[in-house]
Amino acid sequence: MPGWLSIVIGVLCALIALWFVLLALRWWTARRLNRRLDLRAALRLVPDVLVLVRDLARDRSLPRRVRWGLYGLLAYLLLPIDLVPDVIPVLGYADDAVVTILVLRWVLRTAGEEIVRAQWRGSDEGIEAVLALAGHPSEL
Repeated sequence: MPGWLSIVIGVLCALIALWFVLLALRWWTARRLNRRLDLRAALRLVPDVLVLVRDLARDRSLPRRVRWGLYGLLAYLLLPIDLVPDVIPVLGYADDAVVTILVLRWVLRTAGEEIVRAQWRGSDEGIEAVLALAGHPSEL
């Protein structure tokens, strides 16, 4: 198998694993807030989060350090190099979700909820899940 193909397969596997981890976290958050989990909204969570990160990174109203942090997150998600190797079951892919949540938490505290909500293209339930997963004070 060519080297480029293994990288593409690795990136796809990481994104699928990230989706499963975010789905599990979304389910846990819905139970904690006594809400029903909408399967359609849950299926859109990872693509919506990736679009949110990309759009926030392009937003010139954000401080430069926030934008660089978001570009760093996108690079981290796309590169096959991880903090925890993907060969370790569950933890290998969970680090992508944890890093994503930590960066979004930092963005929320630095830039504010209004900017994140303005850039969100997904469902209302999806942004509430993202805010809750990022530990935003209004959702705790």
